Amino acid sequence: MTRRASARLVPTAALAAGLLLAGLALGQPALAVLAAPFALALALGLMLARDPGLRGDLDLEHDHALQGARIGARLSIVAAHPVAALELLMRMPEGLALEDAVNPVAVRLPGGDARQTDLVLECRRWGAYRLGSLVLRSRDPVGLLVYEGQTLPVRPLRVYPREEALRSIARPRRTQAFAGDQVSTAVGDGIEFAGVRPFAPGDRVHGINWRATARRGGVLQVTERHPERATDVVLFVDAFSETGAAEDSTLEMTVRAAATLARRYLGGRDRLGLVGFGGVLRWLEPGIGPRQLYRIVDALLDTRLTLSQAWTGVDAIPARTLPPRSLVLALSPLLDRRTTWALADLAARGFDVAIIEVAPEPFLGEPEPGDDLARRLWRLRREGLRDELSRMGVATARWSRGEPLETALLEVIERRRSARIV
Repeated sequence: MTRRASARLVPTAALAAGLLLAGLALGQPALAVLAAPFALALALGLMLARDPGLRGDLDLEHDHALQGARIGARLSIVAAHPVAALELLMRMPEGLALEDAVNPVAVRLPGGDARQTDLVLECRRWGAYRLGSLVLRSRDPVGLLVYEGQTLPVRPLRVYPREEALRSIARPRRTQAFAGDQVSTAVGDGIEFAGVRPFAPGDRVHGINWRATARRGGVLQVTERHPERATDVVLFVDAFSETGAAEDSTLEMTVRAAATLARRYLGGRDRLGLVGFGGVLRWLEPGIGPRQLYRIVDALLDTRLTLSQAWTGVDAIPARTLPPRSLVLALSPLLDRRTTWALADLAARGFDVAIIEVAPEPFLGEPEPGDDLARRLWRLRREGLRDELSRMGVATARWSRGEPLETALLEVIERRRSARIV
């Protein structure tokens, strides 16, 4: 801990010195007598002052939580020497808050005994946090010196975004060659009925449809089926722009939707990847299983709005991150032209692209006088952008604040069924 002079030390020393010098200069012993208490307090304070030897620890009930949850924490402080008044200030990262707690707080610590304080942390926003920034301040018995420092080990806390309820998800138009949960349009070994055809050399006996054979006068007929195949999906998260406050913004909705979709897709045997498109380009190659889910959610926690004028196109993304036949499902407010260019580039290269537009209008507030015309022109420009994407075969659906995510997903699914490239 660092030691510094308090606001009382300099006036006390100056007063004692001034009275003593005045008594000597004027030959007045009474002034020297008046200086004696101040000089004695100064000497006692300097002799008794010593580092309290504070040590602390912070224990969290859990190292991960959901947004909006409350988790318990226990703060333990131990002093090597007695401290009459110890001031504690717990510095909380933005997005976390102490519930029903006085901050800062003053406590008394006997020497060698631990003082424990139970706290409740409110997780207001998703993110990856590092707790442990605690400011400690104590004074010597006379109050002339102040000891300050930070004495807590760092504790990580990961707050995952809230998830939306989903029953339907968008599927790629084409499947991959390996087994999965989606019915393929191809014909092969599977469960779903595809049709009946005449028997050919090499067909398996158990595939013969005896009822169809009997109806066709004994000519052997074979049942064809659609196989179940896996799909590749890549979530495209736009972090170029944000509208709204930190805890209620388009970026907040984007990350929440991405986490929901990640859990839903990886609940089956689909492969899921991630591309974070913003001031910093991030990506995760498609994978399966719970491990991939945690990798994606942890990557989403690091999503922040990074202002940058640098342009990084889709050419910088490794080819394995965007496999052929994959569905690129973008989550974007479509406020930055660079995002639109990147998605149009992917569509032009033959990728199956769909967009859930996180509507920024609810976050704009009431227009100022004279802004009506600018708002109308801005809306017309956005409608033209949607039409341009639709002509490229990109299905786009708007998701507004307060609406369920499934509504936008159902709209994307319906538009993808009727979409065609003009």
